[in-house]
Order: sequence, then C-alpha cells, then structure tokens
Amino acid sequence: MLNGIRGLLFDLDGTLVDSMWMWKQIDIDFLGGLGLALPGDLQEIIQGMSFSETAVYFKDRFRLNMGLEEIKRIWTEMSIEKYRKEVPFKPAAEEFLKEARKAGMKTGIATSNGREIVEGLNESLALDRYIDVLVTGCDVGAGKPAPDIYLHTAELLGLRPEECLVFEDVPAGIAAGKAAGMKVCAIEDDAAEEFRPQIRSMADYYARDFRELLRFMPQWGKERL
Repeated sequence: MLNGIRGLLFDLDGTLVDSMWMWKQIDIDFLGGLGLALPGDLQEIIQGMSFSETAVYFKDRFRLNMGLEEIKRIWTEMSIEKYRKEVPFKPAAEEFLKEARKAGMKTGIATSNGREIVEGLNESLALDRYIDVLVTGCDVGAGKPAPDIYLHTAELLGLRPEECLVFEDVPAGIAAGKAAGMKVCAIEDDAAEEFRPQIRSMADYYARDFRELLRFMPQWGKERL
C-alpha cells in the first residue's frame, strides 16, 4: 500500500472530520431562508466543487439576488461556529495523523472548503500540528474532480504524483486524485452511503475508518526502504 509513498494527502470534510451532516443542513437552512426547498440532486451535483464554484452554482441555479461574496460570507458565518464547537475528528483520524508524522511522511490537506472556515476548525482540532500544507479549492483553478488541487498540494510538498497517497470519501474527490496520477484510499462516510458501490470500484483501497489503516503502521518503515 505504501511502497514508494512519501506523502499523504487528505480531503477534509467526510474524510478527516465528521462534518458532512452539517453542510446538508446549512444548504437546507440557507435555501429555506429564501423560501426555497432543497432539491434532491443538489448534494451530488455540488460534490467536490470549491467554495467559490458552489456559490456560482447556487447563484445561477436559484437565481439569487445577491453577490458571490455575500453568499460565501453567509455560508461562512453559518458554518464557522459549528466547525469550532461541533465537528470532531473521524474515528482514529488524529491517531493516524500522529503516526504518519512519526513515520516521516509529508502531509497535506486538499479541501474544497474556504480557508477561513478551515482556520476556524484548526482552532479546535489544531490540525497544523500534523499537516505540512493546506490547500483550498479557492487556491487553484478548478475544483474536484479536476486534479488541480492534488497536483498543487504535491508540488508544495516537493513530491511527484506517484509518491502521494490520497484519502477521500466521495466520487468527485477520488476522481481528482486518480486524475492527478495518485493512488487513492477511500474512507467510508455515512453521508456518501448511496455512492458506496461507485466509491469501492473507483478507489485503489477502501477502509471503513482509520482504525483499519493503523494496522499498517508497523510496516511503514520497511515498505519505504
């Protein structure tokens, strides 16, 4: 699994932290405040889009009479306090990050979320203890499933794509990692249950959670020799 791997690149929401439940509720509340219902296809369509791309999509689809920055400001205000107080690491994710550091792995987060929101999460979980670089969807040209965010993260870490292992929870993210020429390990998330067969078929590896992956830790040093 780790032969030739020098860097671990992580999606954030639904992969490292348990937060996908929150975003669906924010969409419901945001649209509800405008007298609109949540369309059944919305979550699948916006999957992997950057924060800015999602704002453009909402503005166009729902013909919103507000600017893109205002939409993003409202979403940030709705989410940032939840990230600070209600969003935990997924099971064994923090331990996995600690062990990755001990093993000398380079680490990066590649998230579709906005930087201000991630910084709010960092206040509670101190992600920067374990992560070398943070790249958001707003830092690159195109969001997932385009490979831009993973290629840029690898570049910042000084790694080639084939030296990176990506961790993702949804099809768009897995497609982004594969398009970047990287191996991908899918991490199960309840919010993506309907896509599970597709996820299993797309990913190189699949784990219910990081507890399953911790058993590989004693082998890391040997595999990288």
